[in-house]
Amino acid sequence: MEHWKEDRTAAAERGENPTVLARMRTGWAVIGDTQHLPGYCLLLYAGVANHLTDLPRDERARFLLDLSLLGEAVETACGKRDKAFRRLNYEVLGNSWEHLHGHIHPRYDWEPPRLLHGPVWRYGDERTSSEHRLGPQHEPLRAEITRALTDILAEAYEQQ
Repeated sequence: MEHWKEDRTAAAERGENPTVLARMRTGWAVIGDTQHLPGYCLLLYAGVANHLTDLPRDERARFLLDLSLLGEAVETACGKRDKAFRRLNYEVLGNSWEHLHGHIHPRYDWEPPRLLHGPVWRYGDERTSSEHRLGPQHEPLRAEITRALTDILAEAYEQQ
């Protein structure tokens, strides 16, 4: 049983969340459980908050900056790996898991035309099929995102 999924942020704090890429100032950068769109990542807020507006404005700004820095790393890694990489979609939802977190979805030209210009949620159950489940085959991508994120954070945090 994957007990770490019951409280992903607490598991990250304990070093038991295997999806962690890095600790950022406001939370944990993690690679998604599903990789139907390779490079899908999330930023899990490290504190206690349900909504972005639960945070003081300065903390909101830091969270959104961290989300954009993680996105920059995903864009760097995915752009190098796949010439069909086209853009990133960012989302802060919280409907299924009531804890502040942000999604980063890479988008690609090879996506089916009926899905290419809509939200990723239109993929339905295909997103979570076993063929796309995070596994050892994603280690090279994970390493590239982590490497890019390490470089980006060193530069960005130095400037603050």
